[in-house]
Amino acid sequence: MSKPVMNVALVCGPDCDMEVQAIRSTLEYFGARVFTYWVGRPNDLIDLLSGKDLYPNTDLIILSFHGDEGQFIMPELGESSYEPGEPMGNFGPEEIRRFAKLAGKTVIGTGCSVGKLETAQAFLDSSCEVYIGPNDYPDGNDALMFVLRLFYDLIQNKRSVKEAFQNAKSLDAEMDMYQLYENGQQSSRK
Repeated sequence: MSKPVMNVALVCGPDCDMEVQAIRSTLEYFGARVFTYWVGRPNDLIDLLSGKDLYPNTDLIILSFHGDEGQFIMPELGESSYEPGEPMGNFGPEEIRRFAKLAGKTVIGTGCSVGKLETAQAFLDSSCEVYIGPNDYPDGNDALMFVLRLFYDLIQNKRSVKEAFQNAKSLDAEMDMYQLYENGQQSSRK
């Protein structure tokens, strides 16, 4: 394998394995090195968001989760299965602010409504450079195509994140729900 063009962390939430396999195969075909993380419990996601279990020199993080009301849907465990201090339930802005340390990272959420302003602001508060996600409820095929088009432009055409984002949004009218947040201000409406 020649030197990869970028390192991507691909994080798989519950029932998102088909999307993750499609993204991983395509990004590797494009020339990226993809590290896939399978989230089975909240502490798995905490270890990634805090940087504790994140591969060094990761350029971008894709959070492939289902979402609802601006929260990432987490695996449901039996009450006795949670470790001390491990949060129960879904991951929303409060949990992101509590655990994430993503200085300089670009993060993409694929799940429904995880691009709402409050969720995005929580990522930006963790020092994330750019956060991208849908502020509504996309069809799964739309989420997949958005990510693939974004990375096609990033890797193949060597475009900036902002340029690649605009091109991915232009695929069709459904893509208008995707938002890009940077430095505390929404940038997708340009």
